[in-house]
Amino acid sequence: MPSVSRPLLDGIVVVDLTRVLAGPYCTMMLGDLGAEVLKVEEPRRGDDTRGWGPPFTPSGESAYFLSANRNKQSLTLNLKEPDGLALLRRLIAQGDVLVENFRTGTLEGWGLDYGTLQQIRPGLIVCSITGYGQTGPYRERPGYDFMVEALGGFMSVTGPEDGEPFRAGVAIADLAAAMLAASAILAALFARERTGDGQRIDISLLDSQVALMSYVASNYLVSGERPKRYGNGHPNIVPYQTFLARDGYFAFAAGNDGQWRRFCQAVDRAAWADDPRFATNGERVRHRAELIPLLGELFSTRTAGEWLDLCESNGIPAAPINALDQVFDDPQVRARGLRQQATHPSGEVVPLVASPLRIPTAPAEVRLAPPRLGEHTDQILRERLGCSPNEIECMRKAGVI
Repeated sequence: MPSVSRPLLDGIVVVDLTRVLAGPYCTMMLGDLGAEVLKVEEPRRGDDTRGWGPPFTPSGESAYFLSANRNKQSLTLNLKEPDGLALLRRLIAQGDVLVENFRTGTLEGWGLDYGTLQQIRPGLIVCSITGYGQTGPYRERPGYDFMVEALGGFMSVTGPEDGEPFRAGVAIADLAAAMLAASAILAALFARERTGDGQRIDISLLDSQVALMSYVASNYLVSGERPKRYGNGHPNIVPYQTFLARDGYFAFAAGNDGQWRRFCQAVDRAAWADDPRFATNGERVRHRAELIPLLGELFSTRTAGEWLDLCESNGIPAAPINALDQVFDDPQVRARGLRQQATHPSGEVVPLVASPLRIPTAPAEVRLAPPRLGEHTDQILRERLGCSPNEIECMRKAGVI
């Protein structure tokens, strides 16, 4: 293996004008890869999620904020003040990437349209993350993950077959948009190395959610039929769902006909594998209503642990349904180091979920704990913009920072 190199985005400066989740998660990913992320926040208030709790740490930081804001520096600027906007322009002039998730048209209203931004910093990559994108009849609507999960089709296929449509347990439209935005930014940075040109990136939660529909959307486009809800079942694979064992639920899948046959043999149901209704996945999908009750009756005879052991020994996919305390105690999760910690400026040690970006030759790492509001304001103004202590104090008194 080659020797470990410096972080992949070392030297890249990201001006982060985002708040809540999609934008901050995107810029956190860039920070994990070594970029210097300058998080611009509103004085005294900051990112909305600073107040989203409980839970809070003993020093008063919200767990929600901590989840998306490591590897950043925080400075406060009042962008409603001309002097605040002037400072932002000076900051942008030193940046490589600008990420924002204001309502459509906000930057233009501040005189920071894409053309002007390219004059301020030629080659700047500008990424806007909004609910519905920069074009279309919904472009001015505020973006909320819940509304996008509903509008974008996700909830129509999530939940019990005959019950209420469900949202996801986490904000998947926000998180998908964050990851797609980061991917687009990385592609733009790569292209800039060859051409020197900046890029205008338009990422929306709705586009991201519709893209996440993936094979379910393709099923509709090919068949013309509305997809159904299958609870924890799968539209194209049977069996592939949760089952109730004697002591609780577990997840089980026969992902192909070979796994199905091995399972049938392991549980003395070889006749199922030869039954024309169940012999192939296509037939199992067509005869789902007949097969699932048979499996339910079988699985009720043993504990979940017994079924998991049987499946493990026969190479059949199965898993416990872990609560988060069990997740972080799982040997694979522990081996992968998915729980990390960082020392907060308050002095307390805060737990964090590790970056999933595993690059052994240039590891993503937690270099900075999520910052306090405005923690780096003076440092950035002094070191980046050349402001004197007296100038900084005057700006603070004037409410600019």
